[in-house]
Order: sequence, then C-alpha cells, then structure tokens
Amino acid sequence: MTLVLDAGALIALDRNDRAMWVRLKAVHHMGELPVTHGGVVAQVWRGGPRQARLAAALCGIEVRPLDEQLGRAAGELMRTTRTSDAIDAAVALLAVDGDDVITADVDDLELLVAATGRHVELIRP
Repeated sequence: MTLVLDAGALIALDRNDRAMWVRLKAVHHMGELPVTHGGVVAQVWRGGPRQARLAAALCGIEVRPLDEQLGRAAGELMRTTRTSDAIDAAVALLAVDGDDVITADVDDLELLVAATGRHVELIRP
C-alpha cells in the first residue's frame, strides 16, 4: 500500500495538522515513502520561511515528474471523465489497487479513480 498525496494533504502538513503528520510518520515507520507529483507541489509551494514545515515534509515524499507520459494519460482520463483538472487526473493515475489517496477533493478524485478501474481508499486530510 502506498500513500498518495494530493494538494489537500500537503496543505495539511504545511498547516501542521497533527493527524496528517501522524499518517506521514506511520508510512515512514513502515519503511515506505508517500508519493505525489510535481504539479501538486506547484499548487501549494510558495517558498520562504513560512513553508519550512512543508519543505521538511517534502524531504520524505517521493515527488514524481508530471512528464509527457503521465500528462498524456491524464489528458485521456480527463477526456473519458469529461473533467478538466490535470493535476487531479495525474494524482488518480499515481494510485494503484490498495493505495490510500489523501485528498480534499474526494468527489473529483472518486470520479477519476473509478474511471481507471482501480480500487483505492480516498481519505480527507
């Protein structure tokens, strides 16, 4: 099981949400790294000392590239679902059966994940 993080999860970490930090530390304790992609980081990163917590959290998160392959697949998923959020579509594609996805956009991700045929748990931060 992999923990996949959407923007809501990173925002929760940045705001020092205790439950989200506990989740992150539990995954690390199991010897795993949560994953996200660069587009999600772009949504939440503004830099500066106010984001020191987020910077620290990102050191323990695998940030995958939103490259051509993932971009094309996300575009096809958006066509299939008639949606328009490429970042959410790419998050849905990072997840595989059995993964947990932490997102504030449960409704949007639910539609996208269902279209992939994957069985994941969608959890609010």
